Amino acid sequence: MAFNGLGLHLGNLSRLSKAKTRSISAENFKGEKGKGGMATKGTGEKCARDLGRGWKVSPCVRVQPRKTFTVAEIKGPGAIQQIWMTPTGNWRYWIIRFYWDGEKTPSVECPIGDFFCMGWGKYAQVNALPINVNPGSAFNCFWEMPFRKSARITVENIADEQATLFYQVNYTLTDVPDDAAYFHAQYRRSNPLPYKTDHVLLDGVKGWGQYVGTYMAWQVNNNGWWGEGEIKFFMDGDQWPTVCGTGTEDYFLGSYNFEYPKGAPGQRQYCTFSTPYAGLCQVLKQDDMYACNQRFGLYRFHIMDPIRFEKDLKVTIQALGWRSGGRYLPLQDDISSTVFWYQTEPHAPFPKLPNRDGLEVI
Repeated sequence: MAFNGLGLHLGNLSRLSKAKTRSISAENFKGEKGKGGMATKGTGEKCARDLGRGWKVSPCVRVQPRKTFTVAEIKGPGAIQQIWMTPTGNWRYWIIRFYWDGEKTPSVECPIGDFFCMGWGKYAQVNALPINVNPGSAFNCFWEMPFRKSARITVENIADEQATLFYQVNYTLTDVPDDAAYFHAQYRRSNPLPYKTDHVLLDGVKGWGQYVGTYMAWQVNNNGWWGEGEIKFFMDGDQWPTVCGTGTEDYFLGSYNFEYPKGAPGQRQYCTFSTPYAGLCQVLKQDDMYACNQRFGLYRFHIMDPIRFEKDLKVTIQALGWRSGGRYLPLQDDISSTVFWYQTEPHAPFPKLPNRDGLEVI
């Protein structure tokens, strides 16, 4: 990127820019210059009653059941640079949406937990470049999200209970280069995956762009190893994929079942890891009376190797294990995926998001 303040890295942090820094939170709902911490009413007013304005009077918001709250509404040009959120309640029952330049349908639509690589509703640390998850439920996003006219972020609480959201959206107001594309994210679930069918991560994308990331919340419904399946990228009219992986753990930059290289005799176990570009960030071993199936959280971010397309894109992955006789077994697992990409607008319509029962982790 040019040194216009849209994107910074260690190599250009010393370069001066005329870009304007702004921040939206419950202490400054509109991100106005010099207007933070001025609230006299808010969720912290009773705690600050002896202190008054400026003493954490409005640190968060309460979102009522089945209501939508507008987190940010920004006039551009500019770019969102970092988002921090801490939601209470069921993370699958918060739906986050992003709208660019006044569009009617969102470019981002997915459960908040899955957007931040926490699809199973339980904490695990994530140390990736674009997503950090820190104790105890601190969700951080560093995807660069440019916009030219406007940006709007909403969260919908689809639960039956009131929930609380702490949040901060840090952004810049600056010129946006002509070749800057718009950020997109989409959630899909196969539960269960039909026999001999690939899970579709993305389909119907029309436009010019690049695919930059995958998060999967994967529940295995069979015994044995489950990750022999290949990921496939079909681009620009492909009948057969241009990019074809060699196995699930290979795509997520692991190998040999994600096993510890050395373990006690007879004690094979998964080795979790979280790196800037890929990770098996979560393994939930279901070993109590009523929990039966193992669950995994995996991510792969194409920061250094984006998958580029000019006209269209489709992405699929197989669920494949083993059966007797050294034969492959197509699996019927519970697979949720959230994928991230940049593209020119307008984007193609997204599939309808599952309802609350369709999102629930059981």
